[in-house]
Amino acid sequence: MIHSLQFRLLAAFTLGILITVGAAFLFINQSTRGEIQRFWERSEEARAARMDLELCRYYRMGTGWAGIQPVVKQMGGLAGRRLILVDRGGIVVADSQGELVGEWYKPEVPGRPVSPMGGEVLGTIYISAESSGRPDPFSPRPLSEAVGRFLLWGGLAAIAVAVLLTFLLSRRVLAPVRALAQTARRLGKGDFSQRVQFKDRGEVGELAQAFNSMATDLERAEQLKRNMVADIAHELRTPLSNIRGYLEALRDGVIKPDADTIRSLDEEASLLARLVDDLQELSLAETGDLKLVCRAEDMARLVRQTVAATEAQMSGKGLSVTINLSDKLPLVNIDPHRIGQVLRNLLENAVAHTGAGGTIIVTARQQDGWVEVTVADTGEGIPPEDLPNIFERFYRVDKSRARATGGSGLGLTIAKRLVEAHGGKIEAHSEPGKGSRFTFTLPKAE
Repeated sequence: MIHSLQFRLLAAFTLGILITVGAAFLFINQSTRGEIQRFWERSEEARAARMDLELCRYYRMGTGWAGIQPVVKQMGGLAGRRLILVDRGGIVVADSQGELVGEWYKPEVPGRPVSPMGGEVLGTIYISAESSGRPDPFSPRPLSEAVGRFLLWGGLAAIAVAVLLTFLLSRRVLAPVRALAQTARRLGKGDFSQRVQFKDRGEVGELAQAFNSMATDLERAEQLKRNMVADIAHELRTPLSNIRGYLEALRDGVIKPDADTIRSLDEEASLLARLVDDLQELSLAETGDLKLVCRAEDMARLVRQTVAATEAQMSGKGLSVTINLSDKLPLVNIDPHRIGQVLRNLLENAVAHTGAGGTIIVTARQQDGWVEVTVADTGEGIPPEDLPNIFERFYRVDKSRARATGGSGLGLTIAKRLVEAHGGKIEAHSEPGKGSRFTFTLPKAE
């Protein structure tokens, strides 16, 4: 539970909420207390000024301070403070508690002069900090405490609501993550049909889309692996069956070990050896262990040599070939044996899929810092649904598996890996009924 993402999110958000609300509470409480204290001080000053005004008015209307005791007592009751009024000689003329009247007063707190508009001082009023026995309705402490309690309960309520909302939101946010985890576990057990059913335009939605895309790729890779195993078994079974049939016929005396029989056995063995070599070469290329002996090479010369080597095959099928080479092609940094193999694979592929009377065009030109080589034909073309998969191992547009048209399905895959090993890239463009065009790039030599 402690290590769960939901608990961590809840703990982190709760801590953040506590810190935020706590800081806001302290700031607002202190500010409120200060404002209440300043308001109380202004109120006290105003009350004191009103007392001065009333006392001065009484002094003028009467005969001095005679009879002022009831007035001071009433003022003290209203103010919630003990008021002591002394005359100019320091004798107490009024005490809101009625204890010191007529006595000489030794002040314990600073007094406030009673004078009309800053004129002659008529006496001094002392306002004691002690209460007169009644609660002071104007005291700032009860109000501050009430405001503090209100803020405290409000903060606690806000924390509770925020934690609840955080809990609910974390469950909602983590729901697709849990779905991803469950789907990933099912994928790990081999069920590649699993997908995350979550549609959202945010980051979690992008994660779900990426996961579904990965699952699709895994499902496709698994299917290709199964197809590859089936294809390897098929490719090995045919020549092995032929060899076994010849050997049984020889053993039973049905045929004689003449030159034709030996030649047929050699062809089947060569087919097996070629398939094994292709698989080994593909494995080395995919693991990055393929050794390249690169040097500066004339691409125009290599194109002419490779085309010349396949010209007899083209002529036997009634195909014409055209070579278009740009003037002054730069040298390329390649392993000529490997790139010759790429070019042969593309030419053999074009011959296999181009009918009699068709044309094959080989073009080489400079493209920025690269040399671009294109093999185009006027053959049957590749259906759009098959085009993205033609560089996959054992993938063949011709599902009949006939060697005459389908081959082993490794030639284009090996060509792609060899071009990429040189730092280039290979692409295919095709339109059914109008032919195909394969283009690969190679780096110029320094």
